[in-house]
Amino acid sequence: MMSTYWLENFGCRATQADAAAIEGQLAAGGLVRVRAASDADVVVLNTCTVTAAADAQAREAIRRVHRENPGARILATGCYAQRAPEELAALPGVAWVVGNSYQRQIGALVGEAQENAGKMPAVRNEDFVPLGALAGAAPMALARTPKILTGDIFEADEVLVTSAVGAAGAAAGAGRTRPLLKIQDGCNNRCTYCVIPFVRGRSRSLPPGRVIEEMCALAEAGAREVVLSGINLGAYGRDLMPRVPLGDLLAKLVEDTPIERLRLSSIEPMDVTLDLVDLVARSGRIAPHFHVPLQSGSDRMLAAMHRWYRAAHYAERILRVTERLPGAAIGADVICGFPGETEEDHRRTLEFVERLPFSYLHVFSYSSRPGTRAAALAEEVGPAAIRGRARELRKVSEEKAAAFRAVQDGSRHRVLTLERTGIDADGGAWTGALSGNYLHVRVSGCWPSNCWLEVRLTANGPQMRGEVADLVA
Repeated sequence: MMSTYWLENFGCRATQADAAAIEGQLAAGGLVRVRAASDADVVVLNTCTVTAAADAQAREAIRRVHRENPGARILATGCYAQRAPEELAALPGVAWVVGNSYQRQIGALVGEAQENAGKMPAVRNEDFVPLGALAGAAPMALARTPKILTGDIFEADEVLVTSAVGAAGAAAGAGRTRPLLKIQDGCNNRCTYCVIPFVRGRSRSLPPGRVIEEMCALAEAGAREVVLSGINLGAYGRDLMPRVPLGDLLAKLVEDTPIERLRLSSIEPMDVTLDLVDLVARSGRIAPHFHVPLQSGSDRMLAAMHRWYRAAHYAERILRVTERLPGAAIGADVICGFPGETEEDHRRTLEFVERLPFSYLHVFSYSSRPGTRAAALAEEVGPAAIRGRARELRKVSEEKAAAFRAVQDGSRHRVLTLERTGIDADGGAWTGALSGNYLHVRVSGCWPSNCWLEVRLTANGPQMRGEVADLVA
């Protein structure tokens, strides 16, 4: 009987939140999480498909799991499963492929297999068929067809969310102290490079009452910081009747729940409004951390990507944050090598990034995605040019991150301790912690996870060090 599981997650914070929901289903069905895929009866791989590299990573993970644990039944789900289920079903060891539209049924699927495990007949020679091109060729495999469950994602009208206590438990099981709460899913935008709307569906929001209920339960379960996630988080509430802007929801969460710190995962530039920035500045309980996708500093490229802003608009929103919140962390996504991108476009992006007060960048090499408009564009940028441009952007990102750390030298911050611990070269113990403005800090000493510390920071190369000034209740 299948009684243990392992879950491996790929991709963004929204997929991490989905993984928590899936883990909640499996735990409710009596399955126990084990420490490694090699020990599990069922292995769930929650995939991403934002790039070709993400697809390849998922395929390799399936092959690795099957190689290390050939008796495990593999369930592939997530965005890759929604986009190309047949590709995953063809891989060895895959028993189920479940698209995003059917993730609510994963617990029932595995539970049904548990019930039937003792009823399966003995395996006979005729149950095997050759996988080679010729009859009798090796290797051999069970002649069972994986179950594929996908549907029209655009018919989805709810946000997949587990119980808050389950989310907290899943976070702890994955070595995290900050649970994710997905309050929005899908996207109504149609950026020319992005396949995500086609695997996530239209934008839809978790009703405010349910968000408040989940947040209160998370606080009751011991969560001190919760990360609000979504595919297009700034679009929260536009599908509700009456509409509930994201800022209004945040104000309700600050007023009506005891959660000690909220953090936004990512928000589009045009959703960084004056009211939102002012709310973050006033509340003291919303992390001063804005991750705002940029993609390019060239207006020509932004138009080709079908982004709904231009470089000047983006800069205005970022400067609005730093004027109101001088120490805020500001991150961005940047794509290099989009079809038709010239050296001049790349230079504009570099100069734009250098001018603005970013604290980090996520640099992505362009990857053609099936079904997107960009996939039909002929002006491809060569791989060598893409690699070179990515290196230059990552170098700027490292310089920005170092400058941001240097500015924090000597300052005091309230940090939340994490699960990470280690020993310095001189033998001293440290505990990982995170500040509101997204500084990863190594705090001297051994501290329990999920507690607040007041620390004085020291910039020490690529690491921020913290000496405890006070233990916060």
